[in-house]
This record gives sequence, structure tokens and C-alpha cells, in this order.
Amino acid sequence: MVAVLNLMVFWGIFFLLPELFVQGDQYELKRKQMVKQQIEARGVSDQLVLDAMRSVPRHLFVAAGYEDFAYLDRPLPIGYGQTISQPYIVAYMTELIRPEPSFKVLEIGTGSGYQAAVLAGIVDKVYTIELVDALAKQATGLLEKLNYNNVQVKSGDGYVGWIEHAPYDAIIVTAAADSVPPPLLEQLKIGGRMVIPVKGGHDYQYLQLLEKKENRVVSRNVIPVRFVPFIHKD
Repeated sequence: MVAVLNLMVFWGIFFLLPELFVQGDQYELKRKQMVKQQIEARGVSDQLVLDAMRSVPRHLFVAAGYEDFAYLDRPLPIGYGQTISQPYIVAYMTELIRPEPSFKVLEIGTGSGYQAAVLAGIVDKVYTIELVDALAKQATGLLEKLNYNNVQVKSGDGYVGWIEHAPYDAIIVTAAADSVPPPLLEQLKIGGRMVIPVKGGHDYQYLQLLEKKENRVVSRNVIPVRFVPFIHKD
């Protein structure tokens, strides 16, 4: 009788395993669908970027209660009046800087740390600055918990950059500025790339790509976007 009961328990667990696997793996499946349907389908093709987007658990970087919406292609709240960018924009901006494993990257606007985590899966070092001190501390804790050990977070004014670690191979700005901050251009390496949302007329913003040459900076507007304002402490 005991043997029969044990066998029944065994088979009961066996048949539950697929369900448990699906429940435990649901976010990974959603990430793969997100990359295939929202990112690859729209032209992002850099394999390093796609792999990073598949690996970072975006549901951990959104405000509580929004986890089930984390893999939709939309911005979501992260608290303190800030948002996490939609996945496609994160992937697209990352691809624009042409990241390489040896890169040192500066990010302005840490937010919850999602963009920094994506970069950390590709490049050697990520330095990221967040104006809202509570968000900087929150992002630091989460990134440490998830073992993104190549990311360093600083609470402060992103307008002035982070001169101690300059020059940078690339810079990503995740807030819309009136114009490109000169200190950031100065801290960009010759041959480096910067991606930044810049305000235009009639409440428009454009994602601007800048390439720093030996004697000039080449810039072009890429796509219209919508980001929170870039706040600079005077």
C-alpha cells in the first residue's frame, strides 16, 4: 500500500513539473517573445544587444504591481515620477553606440538600473549617474543583488558627467535635454558615440546620434521619441 502511495505521489509530482516549469520560466519566455516580436522584427540586429535584452529580468526593474506588463513594448513607472523606457528604445539606443566587450560606457539617468544592466551584459564597465538619490540607492541595491558587478552608480547631476573615469567609448543619455551638455562631449573619446534625446519645437523630441571626430562632432536626428526632461542643477 505504501509503495502504491509513493508511486502515486511520484507520478503526481511528475505531471506537475511541466506546470511548475512554465510558472517559474514565464518571464524568460516573455523576454524571448519580446526580443523576437518587438525588437528583432523592428530591425535591431546586433547579437550582443539581443542577447542582453533576452537575459535582463525587466520585471524586476519596474514598480511593484507592473511586473506582468514588463515585457510589453511600453514605458512603465519606476517611482519618483520617473519611468523605464520601452524595450525597443533601450535596445535601439544600445545598438546605436555599437557596443563592444572592451567598452567603458557612461549612462546619464540610471532610473531603476535597467539600461545599465543591459549595457553590463555587453561591455566591460558601466558608470551611471542618477539625480534622484532614492532611485540611485534603489538601483545600486538591485544591480548588486543581480550580480552586475561591472556597474557603478553615482547620485548626482548627470549634466557634468563623471570626469574621474573619462574618456568614455560611448555615452547614453536617457532624459531629454534642451541641447547636448558640453561636459559630456568633452568626456567622450575621439571616435566615440553619444545617444541623447534632444528637445525640438512644438514639444517634439528627437533621438540624436553624435560621433566625435578629431576636429568636429557629427550629429544627426534618428527618430522622434518621448523622454522625461533632463534636469540640471545650476
